[in-house]
Amino acid sequence: MGLPAVIFYFIFCYIPMYGVLMAFTHYYPKRGILGSLTTSFVGFNNFKTIFNDPYFWQVLGNTVFIGLGKIIISFVASLLIALLLNEIRMRVFKKSVQIIVTFPHFLSWVVVAGFVNLFFVTDGAINSIVVFFGGQPIDFLRNGPFFITLLFGSDIWKEAGWGSIIYLATMAGISPELYEAADIDGATRLQKIWHITLPAIKPTAILLLILSVGGILSAGFDQIFNLYNPLVYSVSDILDTYIYRSQFNDNVNAGITTAIGLFKSVVSFILVLTVDRIAKLSGERGII
Repeated sequence: MGLPAVIFYFIFCYIPMYGVLMAFTHYYPKRGILGSLTTSFVGFNNFKTIFNDPYFWQVLGNTVFIGLGKIIISFVASLLIALLLNEIRMRVFKKSVQIIVTFPHFLSWVVVAGFVNLFFVTDGAINSIVVFFGGQPIDFLRNGPFFITLLFGSDIWKEAGWGSIIYLATMAGISPELYEAADIDGATRLQKIWHITLPAIKPTAILLLILSVGGILSAGFDQIFNLYNPLVYSVSDILDTYIYRSQFNDNVNAGITTAIGLFKSVVSFILVLTVDRIAKLSGERGII
Protein backbone atom coordinates (compact mmCIF):
# COMPACT_ATOMS: atom_id res chain seq x y z
CA MET A 1 0.00 0.00 0.00
CA GLY A 2 2.90 2.34 0.61
CA LEU A 3 4.55 1.66 -2.75
CA PRO A 4 2.59 4.33 -4.73
CA ALA A 5 3.58 6.99 -2.19
CA VAL A 6 7.23 5.89 -2.30
CA ILE A 7 7.25 6.01 -6.11
CA PHE A 8 5.55 9.42 -6.13
CA TYR A 9 8.04 11.03 -3.75
CA PHE A 10 11.00 9.38 -5.47
CA ILE A 11 10.00 10.72 -8.89
CA PHE A 12 8.78 14.18 -7.91
CA CYS A 13 10.87 14.96 -4.80
CA TYR A 14 14.15 13.03 -4.88
CA ILE A 15 15.03 12.92 -8.58
CA PRO A 16 14.55 16.74 -8.95
CA MET A 17 17.24 17.23 -6.26
CA TYR A 18 19.69 16.65 -9.11
CA GLY A 19 18.79 20.15 -10.30
CA VAL A 20 20.29 21.68 -7.15
CA LEU A 21 23.67 21.44 -8.89
CA MET A 22 22.58 24.41 -11.03
CA ALA A 23 23.02 26.67 -7.98
CA PHE A 24 26.80 26.22 -8.28
CA THR A 25 27.08 26.89 -12.01
CA HIS A 26 26.54 29.57 -14.59
CA TYR A 27 23.84 27.52 -16.24
CA TYR A 28 23.61 27.19 -20.02
CA PRO A 29 20.52 25.30 -21.26
CA LYS A 30 22.35 23.93 -24.30
CA ARG A 31 25.00 22.32 -22.12
CA GLY A 32 22.59 20.88 -19.59
CA ILE A 33 23.23 20.56 -15.86
CA LEU A 34 26.30 18.31 -16.00
CA GLY A 35 27.72 20.21 -18.97
CA SER A 36 27.36 23.52 -17.11
CA LEU A 37 28.83 21.94 -13.99
CA THR A 38 31.99 20.82 -15.77
CA THR A 39 32.52 23.93 -17.91
CA SER A 40 30.94 26.77 -15.91
CA PHE A 41 31.34 25.84 -12.25
CA VAL A 42 31.27 29.02 -10.14
CA GLY A 43 31.16 27.61 -6.60
CA PHE A 44 29.37 29.94 -4.19
CA ASN A 45 29.51 33.00 -6.47
CA ASN A 46 25.76 32.80 -7.15
CA PHE A 47 25.09 32.99 -3.41
CA LYS A 48 27.46 35.96 -3.08
CA THR A 49 25.54 37.68 -5.87
CA ILE A 50 22.14 37.31 -4.23
CA PHE A 51 23.44 38.20 -0.75
CA ASN A 52 24.99 41.41 -2.13
CA ASP A 53 21.70 42.42 -3.74
CA PRO A 54 19.83 44.87 -1.45
CA TYR A 55 16.51 44.01 -3.10
CA PHE A 56 16.98 40.34 -2.14
CA TRP A 57 16.99 41.29 1.54
CA GLN A 58 13.88 43.41 1.07
CA VAL A 59 12.13 40.46 -0.58
CA LEU A 60 13.32 38.13 2.17
CA GLY A 61 11.89 40.51 4.79
CA ASN A 62 8.55 40.58 2.97
CA THR A 63 8.56 36.78 2.78
CA VAL A 64 9.24 36.31 6.49
CA PHE A 65 6.64 38.91 7.48
CA ILE A 66 3.89 37.49 5.27
CA GLY A 67 4.75 33.85 5.99
CA LEU A 68 4.95 34.33 9.75
CA GLY A 69 1.81 36.46 9.78
CA LYS A 70 -0.12 33.79 7.87
CA ILE A 71 1.02 31.07 10.26
CA ILE A 72 -0.02 33.01 13.35
CA ILE A 73 -3.31 34.34 11.99
CA SER A 74 -4.35 31.08 10.30
CA PHE A 75 -3.38 29.06 13.38
CA VAL A 76 -5.55 31.19 15.64
CA ALA A 77 -8.43 31.39 13.13
CA SER A 78 -8.51 27.62 12.53
CA LEU A 79 -8.45 26.93 16.26
CA LEU A 80 -11.26 29.40 16.95
CA ILE A 81 -13.43 27.95 14.16
CA ALA A 82 -12.87 24.43 15.50
CA LEU A 83 -13.79 25.48 19.05
CA LEU A 84 -16.93 27.27 17.88
CA LEU A 85 -18.04 24.36 15.70
CA ASN A 86 -17.39 21.93 18.54
CA GLU A 87 -19.78 23.88 20.76
CA ILE A 88 -22.68 23.65 18.30
CA ARG A 89 -25.12 21.02 19.51
CA MET A 90 -27.50 20.92 16.52
CA ARG A 91 -25.92 18.30 14.26
CA VAL A 92 -27.56 19.46 11.02
CA PHE A 93 -26.66 23.10 11.62
CA LYS A 94 -23.11 22.13 12.61
CA LYS A 95 -22.58 20.13 9.40
CA SER A 96 -24.02 22.95 7.31
CA VAL A 97 -21.70 25.54 8.85
CA GLN A 98 -18.72 23.23 8.47
CA ILE A 99 -19.44 22.75 4.76
CA ILE A 100 -19.75 26.52 4.28
CA VAL A 101 -16.43 27.33 5.99
CA THR A 102 -14.46 24.52 4.31
CA PHE A 103 -15.80 25.00 0.78
CA PRO A 104 -13.48 27.95 -0.13
CA HIS A 105 -10.48 25.62 0.23
CA PHE A 106 -11.51 23.87 -2.99
CA LEU A 107 -11.46 27.11 -5.00
CA SER A 108 -8.25 27.94 -6.82
CA TRP A 109 -6.48 31.19 -6.05
CA VAL A 110 -7.29 32.31 -9.60
CA VAL A 111 -10.99 32.20 -8.73
CA VAL A 112 -10.47 33.78 -5.31
CA ALA A 113 -8.38 36.56 -6.87
CA GLY A 114 -11.26 37.20 -9.26
CA PHE A 115 -13.62 37.60 -6.30
CA VAL A 116 -11.18 39.92 -4.50
CA ASN A 117 -10.75 42.10 -7.59
CA LEU A 118 -14.50 42.19 -8.14
CA PHE A 119 -15.19 43.44 -4.62
CA PHE A 120 -12.15 45.58 -3.85
CA VAL A 121 -11.26 47.47 -7.04
CA THR A 122 -11.77 51.22 -6.99
CA ASP A 123 -15.28 50.96 -8.49
CA GLY A 124 -16.08 47.60 -6.84
CA ALA A 125 -18.81 46.61 -4.43
CA ILE A 126 -16.95 47.60 -1.24
CA ASN A 127 -16.09 51.07 -2.49
CA SER A 128 -19.68 51.51 -3.69
CA ILE A 129 -20.79 51.01 -0.09
CA VAL A 130 -18.09 53.41 1.16
CA VAL A 131 -19.19 56.09 -1.31
CA PHE A 132 -22.86 55.51 -0.46
CA PHE A 133 -22.14 56.43 3.18
CA GLY A 134 -20.22 59.55 2.16
CA GLY A 135 -16.66 58.23 2.13
CA GLN A 136 -13.94 58.38 -0.50
CA PRO A 137 -13.04 55.34 -2.64
CA ILE A 138 -10.07 53.36 -1.31
CA ASP A 139 -7.55 51.79 -3.68
CA PHE A 140 -7.26 48.54 -1.74
CA LEU A 141 -5.21 46.67 -4.34
CA ARG A 142 -2.62 49.41 -4.87
CA ASN A 143 -2.14 50.55 -1.29
CA GLY A 144 0.48 48.56 0.63
CA PRO A 145 -1.16 48.25 4.09
CA PHE A 146 -4.61 47.56 2.64
CA PHE A 147 -3.15 44.99 0.24
CA ILE A 148 -1.40 43.10 3.06
CA THR A 149 -4.68 43.11 4.99
CA LEU A 150 -6.41 41.61 1.95
CA LEU A 151 -3.72 38.91 1.74
CA PHE A 152 -4.27 37.84 5.33
CA GLY A 153 -8.05 38.18 5.12
CA SER A 154 -8.42 36.16 1.92
CA ASP A 155 -6.09 33.47 3.29
CA ILE A 156 -8.25 33.11 6.41
CA TRP A 157 -11.44 32.97 4.34
CA LYS A 158 -10.01 30.28 2.08
CA GLU A 159 -8.01 28.04 4.42
CA ALA A 160 -9.05 28.53 8.06
CA GLY A 161 -12.13 26.31 7.77
CA TRP A 162 -10.12 23.53 6.16
CA GLY A 163 -7.43 23.83 8.85
CA SER A 164 -10.04 23.36 11.57
CA ILE A 165 -10.85 19.81 10.42
CA ILE A 166 -7.84 18.25 12.17
CA TYR A 167 -8.69 20.04 15.41
CA LEU A 168 -12.30 18.85 15.17
CA ALA A 169 -11.11 15.28 14.64
CA THR A 170 -8.93 15.55 17.75
CA MET A 171 -11.82 17.01 19.76
CA ALA A 172 -14.03 14.11 18.69
CA GLY A 173 -11.64 11.77 20.48
CA ILE A 174 -11.94 13.52 23.85
CA SER A 175 -13.75 11.33 26.38
CA PRO A 176 -17.32 12.61 27.04
CA GLU A 177 -16.85 11.56 30.66
CA LEU A 178 -14.51 14.51 31.17
CA TYR A 179 -17.23 16.94 30.11
CA GLU A 180 -19.83 15.11 32.21
CA ALA A 181 -17.60 15.35 35.27
CA ALA A 182 -17.09 19.06 34.58
CA ASP A 183 -20.87 19.54 34.32
CA ILE A 184 -21.32 17.89 37.70
CA ASP A 185 -18.72 20.24 39.16
CA GLY A 186 -20.63 23.20 37.71
CA ALA A 187 -18.09 24.24 35.05
CA THR A 188 -19.18 26.73 32.43
CA ARG A 189 -18.61 26.22 28.69
CA LEU A 190 -15.57 28.49 28.72
CA GLN A 191 -14.11 26.61 31.69
CA LYS A 192 -14.60 23.28 29.90
CA ILE A 193 -12.88 24.66 26.81
CA TRP A 194 -9.96 26.01 28.83
CA HIS A 195 -9.43 23.01 31.13
CA ILE A 196 -10.46 20.09 28.89
CA THR A 197 -10.60 20.90 25.19
CA LEU A 198 -7.48 23.04 24.82
CA PRO A 199 -5.16 20.71 26.80
CA ALA A 200 -6.47 17.74 24.77
CA ILE A 201 -5.68 19.35 21.40
CA LYS A 202 -2.42 20.96 22.52
CA PRO A 203 -0.14 18.17 21.12
CA THR A 204 -1.91 18.32 17.76
CA ALA A 205 -1.68 22.11 17.66
CA ILE A 206 2.06 22.03 18.39
CA LEU A 207 2.64 19.37 15.74
CA LEU A 208 0.80 21.43 13.11
CA LEU A 209 2.68 24.55 14.17
CA ILE A 210 6.04 22.79 13.74
CA LEU A 211 5.08 21.57 10.28
CA SER A 212 3.79 24.98 9.22
CA VAL A 213 7.03 26.73 10.23
CA GLY A 214 8.71 25.08 7.26
CA GLY A 215 6.44 27.11 4.98
CA ILE A 216 7.42 30.53 6.30
CA LEU A 217 9.63 31.22 3.29
CA SER A 218 6.96 30.07 0.86
CA ALA A 219 4.32 32.57 1.98
CA GLY A 220 1.83 31.56 -0.72
CA PHE A 221 3.07 32.06 -4.28
CA ASP A 222 -0.32 31.26 -5.89
CA GLN A 223 -2.15 33.83 -3.82
CA ILE A 224 0.32 36.68 -4.18
CA PHE A 225 1.05 36.05 -7.87
CA ASN A 226 -2.65 36.31 -8.71
CA LEU A 227 -3.26 39.40 -6.57
CA TYR A 228 -0.19 41.63 -6.58
CA ASN A 229 0.85 44.35 -9.00
CA PRO A 230 3.97 46.54 -9.45
CA LEU A 231 2.61 49.24 -7.12
CA VAL A 232 2.75 46.88 -4.11
CA TYR A 233 5.99 45.03 -4.93
CA SER A 234 7.69 46.82 -2.02
CA VAL A 235 5.48 45.06 0.54
CA SER A 236 4.26 41.93 -1.25
CA ASP A 237 7.12 40.68 -3.42
CA ILE A 238 8.29 37.37 -1.90
CA LEU A 239 11.10 34.97 -2.78
CA ASP A 240 8.96 32.79 -5.06
CA THR A 241 7.53 35.69 -7.05
CA TYR A 242 10.97 37.29 -7.20
CA ILE A 243 12.44 34.04 -8.61
CA TYR A 244 9.63 33.74 -11.14
CA ARG A 245 9.84 37.34 -12.32
CA SER A 246 13.64 37.33 -12.42
CA GLN A 247 13.81 34.14 -14.44
CA PHE A 248 11.11 34.92 -16.98
CA ASN A 249 11.15 38.70 -17.17
CA ASP A 250 14.65 39.84 -16.22
CA ASN A 251 16.56 36.99 -17.92
CA VAL A 252 18.62 36.27 -14.81
CA ASN A 253 20.80 33.18 -15.09
CA ALA A 254 19.01 30.07 -13.80
CA GLY A 255 21.94 29.32 -11.52
CA ILE A 256 21.16 32.42 -9.43
CA THR A 257 17.45 31.66 -9.10
CA THR A 258 18.29 28.05 -8.20
CA ALA A 259 20.62 29.37 -5.50
CA ILE A 260 17.75 31.39 -4.06
CA GLY A 261 15.53 28.30 -4.05
CA LEU A 262 18.25 26.23 -2.35
CA PHE A 263 18.75 28.96 0.25
CA LYS A 264 15.02 28.93 0.95
CA SER A 265 14.92 25.15 1.35
CA VAL A 266 17.92 25.04 3.69
CA VAL A 267 16.55 27.82 5.92
CA SER A 268 13.11 26.14 6.05
CA PHE A 269 14.74 22.85 7.05
CA ILE A 270 16.72 24.56 9.82
CA LEU A 271 13.59 26.32 11.10
CA VAL A 272 11.65 23.04 11.32
CA LEU A 273 14.49 21.37 13.24
CA THR A 274 14.84 24.36 15.56
CA VAL A 275 11.14 24.60 16.43
CA ASP A 276 10.99 20.81 16.85
CA ARG A 277 13.91 20.95 19.31
CA ILE A 278 12.29 23.81 21.24
CA ALA A 279 9.07 21.80 21.49
CA LYS A 280 10.95 18.79 22.84
CA LEU A 281 12.85 20.89 25.37
CA SER A 282 9.47 22.23 26.53
CA GLY A 283 8.28 18.69 27.19
CA GLU A 284 6.13 18.34 24.08
CA ARG A 285 6.27 15.62 21.44
CA GLY A 286 8.07 16.69 18.30
CA ILE A 287 8.09 15.24 14.80
CA ILE A 288 11.61 13.77 14.80
